[in-house]
Amino acid sequence: MKKNIHPVYYTDAKVTCACGNTWTTGSIKKEIRTEVCSACHPFFTGQQQRMLDMEGQVDRFYRRLQARQEFLEEKKSREEAKTSPDRPLEDLELSKRSLDALAKAGLYKVADVLDKLTSGGDEAMLTIEGFGQKSLIDLKKKLRALGYEVAGKE
Repeated sequence: MKKNIHPVYYTDAKVTCACGNTWTTGSIKKEIRTEVCSACHPFFTGQQQRMLDMEGQVDRFYRRLQARQEFLEEKKSREEAKTSPDRPLEDLELSKRSLDALAKAGLYKVADVLDKLTSGGDEAMLTIEGFGQKSLIDLKKKLRALGYEVAGKE
């Protein structure tokens, strides 16, 4: 090994923390000053709540988290409203003739149509005066597009 290239190693180097705690260790410096040690660091003392948030990063994080929660709740409520059985049939954008035929039969909401489809099937819907096969196909397509469970083809 080359001589005189290694630093002097002090086995009794003194470490001083800003909190006043001192201890000895081995180092190439005789005296070491530090700002935080295991006696005053919040992680080691269990007082993490006392950490200062100078730039408001924690508050900003919680605001973003809250905004995300509100967005997800709003999205969920929109999805639930989209498949609500109390939805009027006018929202399905069916032809005027189909809507008039359903109204004459006393069907004004999606729930009424779904009940009629489940209880009597396609035949029950086709018995409605002025409501034909094309109207039934269009109705089922619209209901499926909105997320309703409809039995049968088309």
